[in-house]
Amino acid sequence: MAAVKKGRNASATSKPWRSLALILIAIVALTGGMFASGHTTPRLGIDLAGGTSITLAAVPEAGQESAINKTNMNTAVSIMERRVNGLGVSEAEVQTQGDRNIIVNIPKGTNSKQARDQVGTTAKLYFRPVVATELAGGGAAPTPSATGDGSEQDSGKDKATDKATEKATDGSSPSASATTQGRAVTDALKADETPSASPSGTAEDGASPSASATGGTSGEADSKLQAQYAALDCTKESVRAKAGDGSKATDSTVACGQNSQGQWQKYILGPAAVDGTDVDEASAVLNTQTGAGWVVTMDFTDKGAKKFADITGQLAQNQSPQNQFAIVLDNEVVSDPYVSQALTGGNAEISGNFNQQSAQELANMLSYGALPLTFREDSVTTVTAALGGEQLKAGLIAGAIGLALVVLYLLVYYRGLSFIAILSLLVSAALTYVIMSLLGPAIGFALNLPAVCGAIVAIGITADSFIVFFERVRDELREGRTLRPAVERAWPRARRTILVSDFVSFLAAAVLFVVTVGKVQGFAFTLGLTTVLDVVVVFLFTKPLLTLMARRTFFASGHKWSGLDPKALGAKPPLRRTRRPSAPAQTKEA
Repeated sequence: MAAVKKGRNASATSKPWRSLALILIAIVALTGGMFASGHTTPRLGIDLAGGTSITLAAVPEAGQESAINKTNMNTAVSIMERRVNGLGVSEAEVQTQGDRNIIVNIPKGTNSKQARDQVGTTAKLYFRPVVATELAGGGAAPTPSATGDGSEQDSGKDKATDKATEKATDGSSPSASATTQGRAVTDALKADETPSASPSGTAEDGASPSASATGGTSGEADSKLQAQYAALDCTKESVRAKAGDGSKATDSTVACGQNSQGQWQKYILGPAAVDGTDVDEASAVLNTQTGAGWVVTMDFTDKGAKKFADITGQLAQNQSPQNQFAIVLDNEVVSDPYVSQALTGGNAEISGNFNQQSAQELANMLSYGALPLTFREDSVTTVTAALGGEQLKAGLIAGAIGLALVVLYLLVYYRGLSFIAILSLLVSAALTYVIMSLLGPAIGFALNLPAVCGAIVAIGITADSFIVFFERVRDELREGRTLRPAVERAWPRARRTILVSDFVSFLAAAVLFVVTVGKVQGFAFTLGLTTVLDVVVVFLFTKPLLTLMARRTFFASGHKWSGLDPKALGAKPPLRRTRRPSAPAQTKEA
């Protein structure tokens, strides 16, 4: 009796309006957010919206043919993916093709051009000591002067005790101010005194770079380096692009850079003292304290901080320009500040004529590391959305036919109950559309053809949940119960079945998402999303709506068009209790 009473109380206290009101509020809130964000349609992938397809070929450096291997290619793919995702480009595909090619598909979008510019950039960053420098057209290079304000600055993590060499906005020291890319290093350099400089821009004694100055080169190698330096004309773009080609990090090299007056300088640089991989983290920051604007802050690793302290300690003992170090990004000098003492802070700040975009681009390349290989852009192809549009049209037609067949089946077999099922499908479709539209700007989700297939497959999963619930209710009616108790008794068993079925579908989608790449992930993501929404719709809409409909005479009386006609279902007559006949009284015989 206690169990029966508890079940009746649960049924009596069921408040379906609460659940319906909750899902209605959720739909209204999500729809409002969609319109407020301005993204009223889902973002489309490259196969639907078009975009750019880039083929990159790995180019071996001198004597490093074996570097092009599967490990390095996979590493390059991983770095490229992180770079593109760091720019917010959604649904970009990066995958290997053959032994030395990488295919990058970038959907059409606001950041697609930036992604194309960065995706194959080697971004090799080195800190090299300056051996000699002069203007590309001849003449002495500008001499760095002490223009620092002498104040301490905060590097972002620890307060730097070193004074700034100069502010990028001063523009008085060309070699330590904005270059072509508008970069100069501050926050890690001290300028207590002005170093002297020779007019020739080489060592103080005016001699040409010696073996010791060039990091150990001698004889033929030293002569070759001097010949390259003498012939280097940095005013020509074709020459600048090839400057330093083939040189290793352990070799001295020549390079070009631009000062704040827009003049090109040429350099002889010693072997790399600090590698870009020694940079632990780089980020774009708006520096409002010093008025430097957008800057890129770099924090060195423990190993990198020691290297940086060692090289600055050595350079501080030299005369100009050999007390300078060059920050070289892809064989181009972006800054060449001088130092007067060892810098042990373990951090640096690259400042100059940055805007937010350029600062984020540089920080992105430095944060995600240098590619292990050098790549050549073999081909760039513009992908139109025409083919994808045709495939989408064919897919939507197939989906519409499948949906029509499902609705027809529901109408024929479940009759009045099909009204509840169709409304539930519409609610599920509305939630799916709104959430996909919001996920575009939120996480970069883009709808591609496989994702559309996942949404179409979800129609069957959702319809299956309705059928499980309806059949449980009909089973209860066949046992001779009335509709309202039948709905409440059928729900716990149907709920378990629905949850187990949806859990299996979601697990399959999750595994598929983890172990695959590219477009297949779009299918898995959409399948998992619609599976979760199926649970939400069944619990908060289908079940409460059926509970309300069970109170209507059309369904409660078992109308022949309701789909719940007891006669059509072959219901048993209600079981009634009958009293047992009492045992005959035993008479006592005399």
